[in-house]
Amino acid sequence: MRHFFITGTDTGVGKTFVTGTLMVALRTRGVNVVPMKPVAAGVDPIAAGAQSTAAQMNDDVAELLNVYGRNIDPGLVNPYCFSEAIAPHLAAQHENRAIDLNTISDAFRSLADTHDMVLVEGAGGFLVPLSETESMADIPVHLKLAVILVVGMRLGCLNHALLTVEAIHKRGLKLAGWVANTIDPNMSCFVENVATLKKLIPAPCLGVIPQLQPNPARPVSLLNTGFIKAASFLQVDAILG
Repeated sequence: MRHFFITGTDTGVGKTFVTGTLMVALRTRGVNVVPMKPVAAGVDPIAAGAQSTAAQMNDDVAELLNVYGRNIDPGLVNPYCFSEAIAPHLAAQHENRAIDLNTISDAFRSLADTHDMVLVEGAGGFLVPLSETESMADIPVHLKLAVILVVGMRLGCLNHALLTVEAIHKRGLKLAGWVANTIDPNMSCFVENVATLKKLIPAPCLGVIPQLQPNPARPVSLLNTGFIKAASFLQVDAILG
């Protein structure tokens, strides 16, 4: 069974939401799936008055762990967590740290050894820098992962989606599928835009997720059934072959 890198057309398009939704959908098919977010920027204290980095966690990582729902080393799921909610390479510079793809690879292998599938979520868009010489795109290249693209359905998504698809293919990566996630429910010509993407993206559409709550990019938790509802709009057969 393959592992996948989840990328998006931009930041805030619902990568974490879709990753969690894919986890729910895959579990209904009997897949032992685990999330991974190698690089995250921006943390909130998870305990009142907490001061140490160990007592802080990125919101996206916390959400993924919530969906996973079992005990696991957070350091494997999220090897690099930076305090500032800014571009990863800048956050790393501010903390005098460097992002090492080998460290990410080691964590990934540990997760892959104990699960059927690892869903590796990126941060920001596909080409967000990790350093002066590497970008988020180097993670799926290094780990040899097929890619799933989250398209945030709003004005401008056609250009963003097609440019991202071009960048994925340019690196010799396989685009396994894409998900249309509704960001703007009032988007003009929504149906026509989805139809255009289905024609122009050479990969299966895994589903079109409507807006199920005020912010589809960040549900409160699995307890609000947002992920479960969204999973009913996905067809994961294409990534199970």
